[in-house]
Amino acid sequence: MNPVLDQERANFLAARVTTASKQLLPQWMRPEKELPVVNVPTDWVRFSTLNHRTRAEQMKETKTKGVYDLFSADPLGTAAQQAQFSILVSQEGFEDLKNDLRARGQQEPAVVTAEGVLINGNRRSAGLRSLWLKENLPSARYVRAYVLPSDATADEVIDLETELQVAKDYREDYSWVNEALLIEEIFIASKKDWDRVAQRMRLKPEKVRAQYEKLQQLHQLVALSNGTRYHADFVGNESAFEELSKHIKDKASDEAASVRGVYFIGTLAGVNYRDLRHLRRKDATSFVKGELASDPTLAQLLTVVASEPADSSDDFLDDVLGADAEEPEDLTAVLSFLAQRTPDEIVTLPDGATVPVEDLLNSVRSAVTAAAKEASEEAKDAQAVIAPIVRLSEALDEITRAGTALPKARAQSGWDEDKFKKLVEEVKTATGNLESM
Repeated sequence: MNPVLDQERANFLAARVTTASKQLLPQWMRPEKELPVVNVPTDWVRFSTLNHRTRAEQMKETKTKGVYDLFSADPLGTAAQQAQFSILVSQEGFEDLKNDLRARGQQEPAVVTAEGVLINGNRRSAGLRSLWLKENLPSARYVRAYVLPSDATADEVIDLETELQVAKDYREDYSWVNEALLIEEIFIASKKDWDRVAQRMRLKPEKVRAQYEKLQQLHQLVALSNGTRYHADFVGNESAFEELSKHIKDKASDEAASVRGVYFIGTLAGVNYRDLRHLRRKDATSFVKGELASDPTLAQLLTVVASEPADSSDDFLDDVLGADAEEPEDLTAVLSFLAQRTPDEIVTLPDGATVPVEDLLNSVRSAVTAAAKEASEEAKDAQAVIAPIVRLSEALDEITRAGTALPKARAQSGWDEDKFKKLVEEVKTATGNLESM
C-alpha cells in the first residue's frame, strides 16, 4: 500500500466512518474484527488494480496496448480505472451478476481501503456502477462496504483477499490462471515455503504445488509466442495443462520434451485434451509429424517454417522443448511459427496460395486429433498382443494362491471337496483347449 494516502479521498471516507455502525468481518487479520460499514457512491469508489482475480487479463491489456505501467503508474487515474472497469464488465458471467443485482440488490458488503479502493467486491461494484450509469437504477447508486484502517499494510491486504478468496461465496470469481498467479506471488514472497503458501491459501500443499506447476507450463507457452498469446487466452485449457504437468513431472527429458511440444501445439490448435491424452508417450512428436506431412497444406507449411531464419526464440524453444529431444526440429519450427502469429494473419505457401493462420490451426487440429487416434489404436493393438499372456499370468497367480489356502480350507466343516475337484477338472480342460488352439 502507498504510505501516502490520497488525503482528499481519505477525508471524504473518514467523514462517513464517524457515523457508521460496525460489523464483523471474520477474515480480517487483526484481533479487532469489527469494521465500520458505509455507503459510498458507486462512481466514487476505485477498482483495485492489484486485484488478483483479474491479473491475467491485466497482463494481456498492458501488452495489447503497449502501456506496461497502465495499472501501476497512476492506479487511481482515469486510464487505469477505465481499463480495469472494461476488464470487469467483459468477464464471463457479468450480465448474470447484473441481473442478480437488479433483482436482489447488493447482499454482502464490499471491502475498501481508507481511500476508497476496493479490495473485495470489484465485480459487484462494477455491476452496480453499470446499472446506475446506464440504467439510472436507484438501488445501484451506492455500494455498501467495510472500511479498512488507514494503516492497513500490503501484506494484510493480500492476506485478507486470500482469506476471502478461499471462502465458498467468493472462490468462483477466480479463474485457475489467476489463482495460480496468486499462488506464485505468495510462493515468491514467502521465500519458496510451500507450507506457508498452503496455509495462506487454505489448500493442501500438493494442490498449491500442482497449480504452480501448471502455471509454469503456461508461462512457457506464452513466452514462446513472443507477445502474441496471453495467459488469459488459456483459462479454458486447465485440464490440458494439468495433465501435461502431471505426466512430464517424473519423465526423462526426451519424453517430457516430446509430450510438451505436442500438448502446446495441440492446445494452440484447440485439440480436445481427452484426445491429447493418447499422445502422452515418448514418440508423440513422430505421430504428429507424420500427420502434418501427410496433409498437402501442412506439408507446404513445413517447407515455409523450415525456410524461416533462426532468431533468438529458437534458444528459448530449445530450453522449453529440449535441444536433444528425439527429432524435435519440424514440430519445434511449426510450434514457434504458429504461436507467434495471430489467427487472422495471412501465410503465403510455396505454391503461391495464401491461407489465414486460423485455417492452418484448424488443419493442425485435425492432424493432431488423427495422430491421437492412431496412437490410441496402436496402444490397443499392443495390449491385444500381450493380453493372453497377462491373463494367463494372473490365472497362474490365482491358482498358486488357491493351493496355499487349500489345507486351511479343507480343515473347515463347510468344505466341498466334490466342487473343488470339479473346478480342477474344468481348469485342466481349459488349459488343454489353450494348447490345442
